[in-house]
Amino acid sequence: MTPSGTTSGAAERRPGPDSGAQPAWELLLPAAGAPARRRGRALQEALREAVRTGRLAAGTRLPSSRALAADLRVSRGLVTEAYEQLTAEGYLRSDRGSGTWVSGTVRSTRTATSPGSPAPESSERYGSGVTVDFRPGVPDLSLFPRAAWATAQRAALGQLPHHALGYPDPRGLPVLRAALAAMLTRRRGVVVDPDRLVVCSGVAQAATLLGFVLRGRGHAKVGVEDPGSPEHARLFAATGLETVWLPLDEEGLRPAPLAAAEVRAVVVTPSHQFPSGIAWSAERRSMLLDWARSVDGYVLEDDYDGDFRYDRAPVGALQGLDPERVVYAGSVSKSLAPGLRLGWTVVPEVLLDEVVERKRTMDLGHPALDQAALAYMVTGGGYDRQLRRCQRVYRERRDALLAALHAHFPGTSVTGIAAGLHVIARVPARYGPAERFLAEAADAGVALRALEEYGTARPSDRAVRLVIGYAHLTPTAIEAGIRRAAEALGSR
Repeated sequence: MTPSGTTSGAAERRPGPDSGAQPAWELLLPAAGAPARRRGRALQEALREAVRTGRLAAGTRLPSSRALAADLRVSRGLVTEAYEQLTAEGYLRSDRGSGTWVSGTVRSTRTATSPGSPAPESSERYGSGVTVDFRPGVPDLSLFPRAAWATAQRAALGQLPHHALGYPDPRGLPVLRAALAAMLTRRRGVVVDPDRLVVCSGVAQAATLLGFVLRGRGHAKVGVEDPGSPEHARLFAATGLETVWLPLDEEGLRPAPLAAAEVRAVVVTPSHQFPSGIAWSAERRSMLLDWARSVDGYVLEDDYDGDFRYDRAPVGALQGLDPERVVYAGSVSKSLAPGLRLGWTVVPEVLLDEVVERKRTMDLGHPALDQAALAYMVTGGGYDRQLRRCQRVYRERRDALLAALHAHFPGTSVTGIAAGLHVIARVPARYGPAERFLAEAADAGVALRALEEYGTARPSDRAVRLVIGYAHLTPTAIEAGIRRAAEALGSR
């Protein structure tokens, strides 16, 4: 097959040494050689990546499934399935009687030079040479269900009454609030009345809304987990609240520092703590709620990845234990895409009017059509299907990361693997100190982050503790990135 996508003689299939082009089927050869049980998914990932990076340009006609299967020496069914999947996602288009083509709707990200897809933060922090970025908390945006979302939008637009297109209820569309309430009760054990659920643009806005309300009630400080997400401190600072770092141990927040902190509100991630990966013990969950009652305070529960559990059932939401003390927040940023800016917060009755009024003055409510489309997906089962799909893909990528660490950094211990989109890897001291480890990996084009970047504690030994995100990287990119880091560090 030539660069234009047509088949040709064997002598023309490989470019000469000075050629800058690469026949499309050659891009897929590594995937065709993957183990049989994951060959189909590998083929889809490779084809998707070729379109996304512009190596298969918009308008390129692909060979027939029979011809490509023969070139790759795989079954025709694998190729047909790959074509159908990428057509459904919008990467390809298929015209009856005229073949399969690369869609013109995909915008090339040609600047990415490897299977990794670094976010802009990578080049700012590590320089332009980063090719594999293990940034935590980033989902695979290619998993966004384009066809299902388009169907949901068309259905929503056809069903939405005219009056729903006016200025919306700041809490959100009633149909979405009812759908989310039922889903959160079923999946996360949240105690929720739809009237107390506020649709917002993600956990960030939920935290900001709560921060303004607490500030108006006389709060001056809010506690955050140490280690924890730096974003929490930035969000609350924007509302005029000082943040106090509260240390964790293997069970959750430590009681003594919490009691001494002189705060009456904290933000926590108890189901899968970020970044340590621990699930809070029942005793610490109970302790936190007792503390909140004793100080007449509130807990913001950031359930940022509560749906992604791989080896056991999800831990129920803390909010279910005391809905009048816990503000619950979640979003579709990991399950669908952060660019949708769709999330929710479940608010105690005593705070509800103030949160709703702050939401109204902040943005007059959330876009009605997007809300209606999400309601259609949730009530029709499409959202649950998307979650199952993401869980399958992310579990496979987690396993690829564990295998790569075992192969290339023997002696590494890994925690936080039962859930979420990242793990904590403790690399043996012989690879330390952390500063050198990170610098040499970055020189090899691999961006990694140390656990101490997310808190105030500093390790007393030379062991390297890494926060490694994997959801946005293909298994091939994961293995290549870990191998490249190991090669850069040499044998130790």
